[in-house]
Amino acid sequence: MSRSCLAVILAAGDSTRMKSSMSKVLHPIASRPLIAHVMDAVARAGVGSAALVVGRDAEQVAKAAAVGGVAVETFLQTQRLGTGHAVLAAREAIARGYDDVLVAYGDVPLIAPETLTAARERLAEGADVVVIGFRTQTPTGYGRLLMQGRELIAIREEKDATDEERKVEWCNSGLMAIHGGKALALLEKIGNQNLKGEYYLTDIVEIARAEGGKVVVVEAPEREVAGCNNRAELAALEMSWQQRRRHDLMVSGVSMIAPDTVFLAHDTQIAPDVLIEPNVVFGPGVSIESGAVVHAFSHIEGARISAGATVGPFARLRPGADLGAGSKVGNFCEIKNGKIGEGAKVNHLTYIGDATIGARTNIGAGTITCNYDGVNKHETRIGEDAFIGSNSSLVAPVSIGDSAYIASGSVITDDVPAEALAFGRARQEIKPERAKLIRERALALKAARKAQR
Repeated sequence: MSRSCLAVILAAGDSTRMKSSMSKVLHPIASRPLIAHVMDAVARAGVGSAALVVGRDAEQVAKAAAVGGVAVETFLQTQRLGTGHAVLAAREAIARGYDDVLVAYGDVPLIAPETLTAARERLAEGADVVVIGFRTQTPTGYGRLLMQGRELIAIREEKDATDEERKVEWCNSGLMAIHGGKALALLEKIGNQNLKGEYYLTDIVEIARAEGGKVVVVEAPEREVAGCNNRAELAALEMSWQQRRRHDLMVSGVSMIAPDTVFLAHDTQIAPDVLIEPNVVFGPGVSIESGAVVHAFSHIEGARISAGATVGPFARLRPGADLGAGSKVGNFCEIKNGKIGEGAKVNHLTYIGDATIGARTNIGAGTITCNYDGVNKHETRIGEDAFIGSNSSLVAPVSIGDSAYIASGSVITDDVPAEALAFGRARQEIKPERAKLIRERALALKAARKAQR
């Protein structure tokens, strides 16, 4: 939109009902703080500036809100005297003059940019105040929207409502858009003549109408405008976000056998024709290309999985894991900052950290890259078409050449040239009858101890 817009984001909650040591808006859904979800929606609604009204953890909240390229300015709310008072904490920003002023909440993370844009469009059509409302069969606790035709005449808080008004199922979400040229004057006229002695932002509706202004409502789904006051509501928001994102991915061509058991991060990218089996968890920073398969009970974060690669079951990919096309990371394997070449196999019971593995190389079961010396991390480099025998320990820094062969059970501390065979283990010896002697001694010791009891 060509109109300028300021978003006033109320994010000064104390987390009292969250029973938390940090600000409510810093709690995550989909591995992202609540406030970051709100700011992302604001940015995608074409908003260029935001006034962030903060309380506790102000610095951390401002940092979490720095998304989407929106210019953020913070304003400290020192008293809690109602939503109208909170918005006026950003008086300085509002007074600069914008075409539109949006009021949103840092704990309402599922708001869609399309809803915010719709509210702004109604301002452009001539409305002075646009309230975002929702319909619910359980309206208890919400302010009711009282209509006269297509115009909103008042928002009645439940404690101030009549019995008849409490039957209304058309409710206020708290979010609204205000004509930028009139916003400050309207906000300053809000009084506190109510049972709680607070300045209700909702009173702006009747104030605007008394001055001949037009007030309308834009409807949003109830789930989209749900807020968060405690851990149970946080979990409900997480569930709603996950359901919406899973649905979008499946519609785009991703297969999920048991979608309710798959948990995604806010930035998870999955291409069509990927199969996700049950009980898979994605942390931030994951991208998966077409044709890949993620088997059950895998945990993936900060990783790229190329076309046709397979992961798991019971695999863990940590940040920096990069799987080439057609590669395989099997059960009970962990990859951290490791590049697995095209067609390479890391089949089972293996740790690969700070390593590069060439195309078509096979890593045997129980192999580990010993990348940490107690102070620093070191790199292991393995060429193409190499074979690493089971139960090998590769002590970094070390390089293994193309088509080299590492004998099972080896501890490799020196570089291995291409095409070479390396043994790093003691030569086997056979001691005839020695097992019998050891067993007899052990049984005698056991019998002696038993006799002493």
